[in-house]
Amino acid sequence: MFLGLDPRIEAVLALFAGLTAGYLIRQLIASVRVSQAESKAQALLADSKSKSQDILIEAKNKAIKVLEDAKKEEKERNVQLARIENILTRKEGELEQKEKELGTERENLKSKAIELVSVKTSLEQDRQKQVEELERISRLKQDEAKQELINKVEEEYKNEFYEKLIKLERQNREELDKKAREILTTAIQRYSSSHIADATTTVVSLPSDEVKGKIIGKEGRNIKTIERLTGVDIIIDDTPEALVVSGFDPVRRQIAKLAIDKLIADGRIHPAKIEETVEKAHNEINEKIKEAGEAALFEIGAGAVDPKLVYLLGRLAFRTSFGQNVLLHSIEMAHVAGMLAAELGADVAVAKKGALFHDIGKAVDHEVQGTHVEIGRKILQKFGMDAKVILAMEAHHEEYPYATLESRIVQTADAISGARPGARRDTVEIYLKRLEDLERIAGSFEGVEKSYAIQAGRELRIFVTPMKIDDLGAIKLAKDISRKIEEEMKYPGEIKVNVIRETRAIEYAR
Repeated sequence: MFLGLDPRIEAVLALFAGLTAGYLIRQLIASVRVSQAESKAQALLADSKSKSQDILIEAKNKAIKVLEDAKKEEKERNVQLARIENILTRKEGELEQKEKELGTERENLKSKAIELVSVKTSLEQDRQKQVEELERISRLKQDEAKQELINKVEEEYKNEFYEKLIKLERQNREELDKKAREILTTAIQRYSSSHIADATTTVVSLPSDEVKGKIIGKEGRNIKTIERLTGVDIIIDDTPEALVVSGFDPVRRQIAKLAIDKLIADGRIHPAKIEETVEKAHNEINEKIKEAGEAALFEIGAGAVDPKLVYLLGRLAFRTSFGQNVLLHSIEMAHVAGMLAAELGADVAVAKKGALFHDIGKAVDHEVQGTHVEIGRKILQKFGMDAKVILAMEAHHEEYPYATLESRIVQTADAISGARPGARRDTVEIYLKRLEDLERIAGSFEGVEKSYAIQAGRELRIFVTPMKIDDLGAIKLAKDISRKIEEEMKYPGEIKVNVIRETRAIEYAR
């Protein structure tokens, strides 16, 4: 390119020329781009100005329209307000006119009231003058004349009034008696359960007659142990495959029967095993007592009560009253009382509970002094029973007044249940009461641990605590108990008082 120059210089010059040409080209391109950008910016600015002017014009138009609408609406409101004002003005005029009319009427009424008072006064004066004239003619005062007229009418129609009153009273009594008979008949018919009279003996079935010998034991030690622990008589006679448990207390009889059944099933019958089995039978009977109480509550729908009260209620299943099972009697009463209460509009729940717990005192009456009604009241109060229920049960023997309608219903249900043919036997109750009195007298002495009336009340078997009563004391105790029985009780024949003092020494070899 450059003739005569050094190739390196030529190369440098060529490089410089290229760079200069490149710079000039870039400058040219940049100038063109700047010019294009300025043209676009001016175009955008012009477009923006045009659009903003259009928006401004549109906004002005809208503002003018809104202003016109507001003016139109204001005009319409003014017209409406003017119309309302005209209406109010007219109403105000009408009210003023009515007020004037009312004022006129008020004045007229006042004048009429004054006139009425004047007329009333005049009439009263005329009436008084007439009364005075009548009193002068009849020579009687007004009160005297009135009383004389009443006496005359009463005397004239006295017999007729009396006959009508008697007739009405007779008709009402007949209607009430008829209604009462219908209600009682309906209640008895709706609940017609069977009743079972408890006896004083229980038959125990034996698998064979050979078992009788095991139950008797060597020299009668087994049967004596059973009788001593349970307080019953075991009667073994010629009846095949059976023995009889005799005792007035159903709980004792049931414990003895259950223990004998368990001993027969086990096969080992000796005094130690008998003691263990009787203890288990005691526990099982306690469970059955609890179940009987719960079943009674469930049957009548009495709801939840204290568990101790449930147990006492269950004990009535093993208690009799004139030969009638007390728990079944109470359940029957509860059903009858509920029906009567429903018929008479009384509280059904209170009547049922009052009937169910009316004899609850009999569960412990041989342990606590007092009548079973008083004992029952204290028991129910102790366990927080509703006061209405206590009022309903306390009057069933008329020891307390009839405080509520439910108390009369409970007393009526008691009479219905107890008076049913065959439900009760007086002689059985008297016999059982004599046996209970024998045990009560024996238990009243110091040192007595247990006492059992056996042999149909002909023998009283008493077990004493050996640490409290010695041999001489046992002899004296037998005499004292015999003397007290003679003083307090009436009975045929004689009663054998048998005081038993037993000392045991137990040790274990390990």
